[in-house]
Amino acid sequence: MAENGLGFREFGLSGTPGSDDFWAAATGPVSVASGDGGWVTLFLWRGPEASIGFESWSEDVPLRRWDDTDCWYARVRMPRRLRVTYQFLADGQAYADPFNPAGAGGDRSIAATPDAPPQPHWPLVGADDVLPLPRTRLRWASERLGGRRTVRVHPVGGGGPLVLLLDGDDWLYLHPAMAAFDAAVAAGDVPPVTLVFLPAKDRRTEYACRPEVWRAVRDELLPLVAESGMPGDPDRLVVAGQSLGGLSALYAALEFPELVSRVACQSGSFWWTPEAMGSADPFGGPVGGALAERLRGLPDLSGLRVAFDVGEHETPMLPHCGRVEALAERCGAAVRVSRSASEHDRAGWRHALLRDVAWVLR
Repeated sequence: MAENGLGFREFGLSGTPGSDDFWAAATGPVSVASGDGGWVTLFLWRGPEASIGFESWSEDVPLRRWDDTDCWYARVRMPRRLRVTYQFLADGQAYADPFNPAGAGGDRSIAATPDAPPQPHWPLVGADDVLPLPRTRLRWASERLGGRRTVRVHPVGGGGPLVLLLDGDDWLYLHPAMAAFDAAVAAGDVPPVTLVFLPAKDRRTEYACRPEVWRAVRDELLPLVAESGMPGDPDRLVVAGQSLGGLSALYAALEFPELVSRVACQSGSFWWTPEAMGSADPFGGPVGGALAERLRGLPDLSGLRVAFDVGEHETPMLPHCGRVEALAERCGAAVRVSRSASEHDRAGWRHALLRDVAWVLR
């Protein structure tokens, strides 16, 4: 079916789609107001038939072809305040958006609606850029957990309290946390810290409220960091985690308070119970899951500082997170609660990570 001759002028793009002039001026996702308070965002792809895969916000969106050209496109309706990771899926492969300078690893890009808040200190990283890695690399062969892990350590601003980043490889290879913390500390928005990037081998198992993980951190990993000679204060340990990592971070604070008294938690999986993981509806269990039940038995959390954040578009998560937030505060913890312009997406957690690490260290 032939398209109209107007092209994509409503998005500020002139020229006939598929022409050389059009491709020379093409840019990454462009959003215009939809008239109902949301946005319509144009995604462009040059090549074979493809679809857009979103990290969590939407099902895959098929692209339409403009006449018989090599121009494929989708007009995607988006709500207010949304930041999302996406990729193009073609011929069984995943690709970053070649027209979008905001990458997240080699095969992902980041889109944000015009009203999404900025994320200061996070550099613009293209899909072809190689992120710098911390110079200090520790080989952790854990007797408690089994297997070997490569743990990277990076002192920021001369080093300070240890900040344990769960799912550390994501913050090394997809999102440039090292550069972001460097910039935030230089600007005075975060105090000097020592980042410890801890990768997971099997996060569904390791982050499912397992005491062995935190005994291994206490008895094996932290002494290994100390023996490395890196500057860092383990007595002011911050654990930062997202999703199941956020669940595990708060679990550590409840079960190992002498070890963890500061938590930065984004989109914690507080629906979790031992039965929920295999359930057809993991969100359908008791509100707040296993940690809410545990919190009801804790009379005093006055030594805990915990910052909670969850995406405002994570509708099934909100009741679970709200219950745990309220119970933690009722138990005496110092609590900060915020909502990010995202769904269950690491791109939406980036600003909260910096802001909340700073807050728990005040």
